[in-house]
Amino acid sequence: MTAPHDFSPELSVACGLAREAGALLLAHRRAGFTVEHKTGADDPVTVADREASALIMAALAAAFPDDGRLSEEEPDDRARLNHDRVWIVDPIDGTREYSTGLPDYCVSIGLAVGGQPVLGVVYAPETDELFTGVVGQGAFLNGQPVPAPHAGPEWRVAVSDTEHGRELHRTALPGMKPSGSIALKLARIAAGQVDATFTMSPRSEWDIAAGHALLRAAGGDLTRRDGRAITYNQPRPHVEQGLIGGQPGATAWLAGQLRTLNLPTAHLGVQAHEPAWAALNPADRAALQGHPGVNVRHADGHLLALLVVNPDTRQVQRAEGDAFHLDRLTRDVTRALGTVAVSTVAVGTAQP
Repeated sequence: MTAPHDFSPELSVACGLAREAGALLLAHRRAGFTVEHKTGADDPVTVADREASALIMAALAAAFPDDGRLSEEEPDDRARLNHDRVWIVDPIDGTREYSTGLPDYCVSIGLAVGGQPVLGVVYAPETDELFTGVVGQGAFLNGQPVPAPHAGPEWRVAVSDTEHGRELHRTALPGMKPSGSIALKLARIAAGQVDATFTMSPRSEWDIAAGHALLRAAGGDLTRRDGRAITYNQPRPHVEQGLIGGQPGATAWLAGQLRTLNLPTAHLGVQAHEPAWAALNPADRAALQGHPGVNVRHADGHLLALLVVNPDTRQVQRAEGDAFHLDRLTRDVTRALGTVAVSTVAVGTAQP
């Protein structure tokens, strides 16, 4: 899908808000603040997140009252589902980095039309880098067109610093460059500073909408790890599995590397029509058919961990698999659903 018009007013407003929010974040950093946590140590939030979100959302509502809006730090107004145009905002992508004094965080403002990301603005306050783009009209860094994509064959892969520290450092994947914010990773790929990225854990719409639009504006794309497309403004605004994206040549190479190295991904709420369902053994495929809370961690179809949770009560019904992979999967489910409760649980080795 290409943008139906040039979106000049939208881009102007989003750029102004990104810079204004960035100034607010820098002011809070100088003054100091308290860090809270939502679902655990990997999920921090600060007063700066909330104030930046309120600033952006109020201004978007005033400028574009007929659009829907979604922000990580605001209650989800389900009325957005009735809108074709929806702003998707993360006031700080990379709060962990922001709260610990690292520069790798950004303000992320995206616009989706008909479920597709068409406009993205990502601002990195510490480096004063403003990444902007509209699908069909190119991507820009501080007002200058981004360069042509890198031609390879030595590809640069932006990876999660958390995932790198926990497991990727043990792999043979070449060209890894760990960093924090995924929105900033996608923006840097669009700007030609790196070539591709992937995650093992799921992400939410607000993490990736703006960066995805930038990537599309620069000729790349972002998909689920199983290759299926991402559609925005969903009732539950979370992409249920890991992601892969970048410029076409780099992404094709990276997908092959992930298969060769058997690097895992989580898939939450997996259903029978999805590729990850094949990782379950035949008995479990029959027993769990239609269950809304089947969560797996797998590597190219080989099951590493299984966590079956009642999504309404968050009660764990089954937990099986390698202890490390089960811990990672439990963290992913907790971030998506909130803390899960263990009662009588079958714990063992996940069967292929």
